[in-house]
Amino acid sequence: MTAERPLKLPAVPDRLSIRDHVAHALRAALIAGELRPGAVYSAPNLAAQFGVSATPVREAMLDLTREGLVKPVRNKGFRVTELSERDLAEYVAIRELIEVPTVGRVARSGDPARLEELRPVAREIVAAARAGDLIGFLEADRRFHLALLELAGNRRLVEVVGELRGHARLYGLAGLAESGQLMESAEEHEVLLDLVLARDAEGAERRMRTHLGRLRSQWESAGDAGG
Repeated sequence: MTAERPLKLPAVPDRLSIRDHVAHALRAALIAGELRPGAVYSAPNLAAQFGVSATPVREAMLDLTREGLVKPVRNKGFRVTELSERDLAEYVAIRELIEVPTVGRVARSGDPARLEELRPVAREIVAAARAGDLIGFLEADRRFHLALLELAGNRRLVEVVGELRGHARLYGLAGLAESGQLMESAEEHEVLLDLVLARDAEGAERRMRTHLGRLRSQWESAGDAGG
């Protein structure tokens, strides 16, 4: 069994329930690789790192269990779900089927004022990438993409993509940060936004497809490094 190691978890803000904040922070840690696939984590140990009781941590972990991100291990805690390269490729394929044409629709009919509200988020992604803040990068990236898709007017679509993003965690992200490619990915967000604002639906769709294609290269690089 892989031993637990200390996690870089943020403090709990008053404006969120403890359970919701813990679940949010654990998702971010999963995406950033702080919680490692195959490793088992106990609720009491995680609770000690958060500075809270074990109950909201267990509840948050059960939320992640329902999302397929972790599995309970009797009398030990929760094991982080391991995904194969095929799993990851299939998640990206589904996202392409949904997100590419949806971005095109937003480019054709999206409200320019609401689109422009996403520019600070796009720049936040770049700032996080420049600082090497992987969790900040991923949180801002999630907000940008889901808010962009929301402008198509289909809440269920946004929910589905949000769930897919949770399952298809960004393996290899640390390597991208070290190589400088993370900045390239970050800067694509404002380029995409400009294409959508220019009503260039075909250009926006191509950029979205390229952006998602980076995920495959990240996982392939991570797999090559591990193998």
